[in-house]
Amino acid sequence: MRSSEERVVAVIMVGGPTKGTRFRPLSLNIAKPLFPLAGQPMVHHPISACKAIPNLAHIYLIGFYDEREFALYVSSISNELKVPVRYLKEDKPHGSAGGLYNFRDLIMEDSPSHIFLLNCDVCCTFPLPGMLAAHRRYGGMGTILVIKVSAESANQFGELVADPMTNELLHYTEKPETFVSDRINCGVYIFTPDIFTAIQNISIQRSDRANLRRLSSFEAIQSVTKTLPTDFVRLDQDILSPLAGKKQLYIYETMDFWEQIKTPGMSLKCSALYLSQFRHTSPHLLASGNGTKSATIIGNVYIHPSAKVHPTAKIGPSVSISANARIAAGARLINCIILDDVEIKENAVVMHSIVGWKSSIGTWSRVQGEGNCNAKLGITILGEAVTVEDEVVVVNSIVLPNKTLNVSVQEEIIL
Repeated sequence: MRSSEERVVAVIMVGGPTKGTRFRPLSLNIAKPLFPLAGQPMVHHPISACKAIPNLAHIYLIGFYDEREFALYVSSISNELKVPVRYLKEDKPHGSAGGLYNFRDLIMEDSPSHIFLLNCDVCCTFPLPGMLAAHRRYGGMGTILVIKVSAESANQFGELVADPMTNELLHYTEKPETFVSDRINCGVYIFTPDIFTAIQNISIQRSDRANLRRLSSFEAIQSVTKTLPTDFVRLDQDILSPLAGKKQLYIYETMDFWEQIKTPGMSLKCSALYLSQFRHTSPHLLASGNGTKSATIIGNVYIHPSAKVHPTAKIGPSVSISANARIAAGARLINCIILDDVEIKENAVVMHSIVGWKSSIGTWSRVQGEGNCNAKLGITILGEAVTVEDEVVVVNSIVLPNKTLNVSVQEEIIL
């Protein structure tokens, strides 16, 4: 019988400011993992999912951001979940597996039997208890969450082949040039502590190869551009690929949604996905109203308790309204994220857009995108403190902070 004292820890990789350049201009004001999706910080969604893990002892966030950026959030979420959450700052890049290994002593303080490893910029339902149960049945070192995607998009990710009967991982390749499989790596894993030995072995092999190269000046010249530091270990190329087919790694397939949050456009899509998930998991977070005493609400909408929304406004579907926002009479909001302290004036329309902190949308103005979350200008993004004056139309544009628009623009980047 399994011990009831068997503990589990979770590690969430949050990256750093140099990794979030595609998320600008939104990441100019806030660490990307703290950007709100469906009214909650991006990192809050995987953290909340970890709460469902049996015998969860600790949650660690690993990244390059300054500790002060996460201090307030880590303190509040620890109190909310009643689970210790700690941010660990990397001193230098160690790779996805090397970063885990770098903090192995802290991670192993609770003597966990299993370690979850999640990426912050992944949007999914995080079926962690199911993964844990499957992982224990498989009896291997690690289990990878996977999903089936279109053959056309698969090569953007890590593709893999698994045994259809046992779910053993047989082959893994990162972003292949030719088609391998329509099943991809979701960036969510569970490992036994043996993962640390596997990472250590890679470092030792790399060190041994470096010593051997000194025997041949020709080999040394040939390998100058290929050599990685011994403590820089990538989870995909250095661990998953070599261990595939050795009865150590297995897969767990999700049939739910999955996306990567690399750009502001994808954050808008993922906010809508999380709002839809709230309908089943946290319906109390969703607003309601029929236009009599409160605004008309259509579909899944989150409104922060401090926001003020006029009863004649029409909100939804897929809208998230943050703290202290003010939505005036007759305003129409569809598929958008409205950040803190935004003012949307009378009869303004916001569609397929993200409106930055402290921005203002004038009366009878329109801020909209076509809704293509994958295109560079598929949605409209207003940075912090942007003013759109009355009767101005902004379509498929990106506006950097502190700009005032008094003429209409379409498909422009306003620097």
